[in-house]
Amino acid sequence: MAGDLWTPAISMAGVAVGGALTYLTQRTTQRAAERAEGRRRAATLVEERRAEQIRTLLEFIRCALEAEGVAHARPPRWDVGDEWYATARPAMDGLRIAEKGVELLCAPGLHAPTAAYARALNQAVWQERGEGSLGERLEPFKAEFLTVARHSLT
Repeated sequence: MAGDLWTPAISMAGVAVGGALTYLTQRTTQRAAERAEGRRRAATLVEERRAEQIRTLLEFIRCALEAEGVAHARPPRWDVGDEWYATARPAMDGLRIAEKGVELLCAPGLHAPTAAYARALNQAVWQERGEGSLGERLEPFKAEFLTVARHSLT
């Protein structure tokens, strides 16, 4: 008769232990899945950010090449409103916007070389030509920018 009294208690204890183990297993599995999802989201965000930075750098390079072309085409004398100016002004505005995009979206170490390269291009477009060829004057700024840009993406 005493065994009959313990049977329901043991059954209830078994149900309670089984329920607790099931809960712990489900909770552990859920937390592991949440951590894995968090890691996946973080990796996706890093990939998206890198792609955005690459697009930003490519846009700056495109604008820099356009500005360099404008500088090469600069006539000895020009006036606001002439054909060269009508090409130069939007090219330089685009370069300035692209420079700010790099400043906003890319590594802080890239800001100074980007600004220096943009400033050199700005001078090449709007100022009188100095000593040496345009390419020789721009090359150090371009090389520094490209080197730092390459390192910022690794």
